[in-house]
Amino acid sequence: MTHIALITGANKGIGYETARLLGERGMTVLVGARDESLGRKAEESLREGGVDARFVQLDVTDDASVQRAAEWVADQYGHLDVLVNNAGIVAAAEGAKPSETSRQVMHRLFDTNVFSVVAVTNAFLPLLRAAEAARIVNLSSEVGSLTAMTDRQSPLVQLVDLAYPASKTALNMVTAMYAKELWDTPVKVNAAIPGYCSTDLNGYSGVRTAAQGASVGVALATLPADGPTGGYWGALFGNEPDENATAPW
Repeated sequence: MTHIALITGANKGIGYETARLLGERGMTVLVGARDESLGRKAEESLREGGVDARFVQLDVTDDASVQRAAEWVADQYGHLDVLVNNAGIVAAAEGAKPSETSRQVMHRLFDTNVFSVVAVTNAFLPLLRAAEAARIVNLSSEVGSLTAMTDRQSPLVQLVDLAYPASKTALNMVTAMYAKELWDTPVKVNAAIPGYCSTDLNGYSGVRTAAQGASVGVALATLPADGPTGGYWGALFGNEPDENATAPW
């Protein structure tokens, strides 16, 4: 039976590369995208590369859109093997100190980066439970590590902006709690650290390619039965480009 993978925010960047890499492994990939034209374009591009891809209209911040997508997947496939919660945003002006961060900015980032992950996961969980051994991957970041961000010897200590790191720290707890709830099931839930990748999220200033970043989530999406759950793993600052490791919370 063909494995089905849904990736949110899959029309570009790490999400697109995740869809491509999973598709190259024989999975049917569902290209979750808010904008239909961009989603259709990504679907076409993936199909031209030999990937079995289908566009799914999915605005992770819209409960009605999330529910429609879940109902569509249920009708078309009856199960879901992989859910990659990739969609995420940064603040309009990165670098704002905590004392300069507004309620509105915090709410906007948490709505997309945290609350929407809960909404999407809950909507698709019945389909994930219906699979033989599903995998949930949440795209996090090393900036969500309390240890790394408060270590004066860490290259991350220079970062003082609040909203994005705080949202990723919260996402890590979301990951841990779902893993605990699903401990006695075949479903594994992990947080991926793609590393500092060159995408439009950071104005293409990253040092890793989107494909390199996507490879972390793909590894977690294809874990064997004895693989970890409730983990926080990927490309850490200071490590070799292709060296992945478990990050401290």
